[in-house]
Amino acid sequence: MIKLATSLFSFAYEWNSGAYTLESTIAKTRELDLGSGLEIIGFQSLKGFPYITEQQVSEVRHLLEKYEFEPVCLDTNVDVGIRRNGILSIDETVDYILPQLDAARRLGFPMIRVQMTAKPEVMRKLVSYAEKANVKLGMELHTPYQVDHPAVLALRELYQEIDSPYLGFIPDMGTCMRNIPDALLTSFKSVGVTDEMIAITKEIWQKNVPMPSKFGELFERVSALGGTPPQIGRLNMAFSMNGRQPIEMWKEVMPQVIHIHGKFYGFDENGDEPSIDYATILKTFHESGYSGYIASEYEGSAFTDKFDAFDQVAKQHQLFKKIISTL
Repeated sequence: MIKLATSLFSFAYEWNSGAYTLESTIAKTRELDLGSGLEIIGFQSLKGFPYITEQQVSEVRHLLEKYEFEPVCLDTNVDVGIRRNGILSIDETVDYILPQLDAARRLGFPMIRVQMTAKPEVMRKLVSYAEKANVKLGMELHTPYQVDHPAVLALRELYQEIDSPYLGFIPDMGTCMRNIPDALLTSFKSVGVTDEMIAITKEIWQKNVPMPSKFGELFERVSALGGTPPQIGRLNMAFSMNGRQPIEMWKEVMPQVIHIHGKFYGFDENGDEPSIDYATILKTFHESGYSGYIASEYEGSAFTDKFDAFDQVAKQHQLFKKIISTL
């Protein structure tokens, strides 16, 4: 059966407000019974990451034990553009990830989240380190990286060649959405985007055409309405952040799925997520034999501070439990 977890990414707004410590965040997550697993974002939650002290390691391990959470995933970053004078090379990218991998080992996390900026050559070089650390490398498949994206296909080919249990995928459910979230659309109005421009954006988003074609049509039609480059740039986010991959396509990579990111933006009056079809998603993964964790990942706070993130995650867990009870 699919298990429930929470990613501390969900509480980024609350964390940045300074109102919460790492312990109080984890304590409230337990108080609200938000799953048995916990996902932590290294650079968000741990000062000095990835070069953390033994005191930090002891603290995190203590908190996980005290509040009875299973460590599920440590999210790492692959910031290949961190330098002003160029992109990190393959070896430099490996060196950038290795301390983060070691931090996961020390903290007791069985896997790290890796981003698509880590090329197949990087993953090839990391495998031996992952095996020695006993920490899996979970590549996040986040929009626009559908399972049939050329970069993902290259990675799938590498996975098949190496055939290591330490290489896996972490599907992000923002890749297979049924609508653009209202929170995102409403946020566009802050730069003067009109309802007509939003309607055009929603129409184009539904089309089964390559993303560059969507960008081109949006530019032409919104420019004709007087749309400015900043406004069009914001509207482009609707295409780049919200994928339309058919849910059943996840089956192609299911044998390599080691974790799931339960991205969500909000709920309607019936407690459902209007932009993501979780009933079909959970049924698809369950029937395909997946029995790992799905971690709640609230992203609505990136566009509005109207809702309490803890309350939003609690609502998602209520929805998940309702769906899982029928599987």
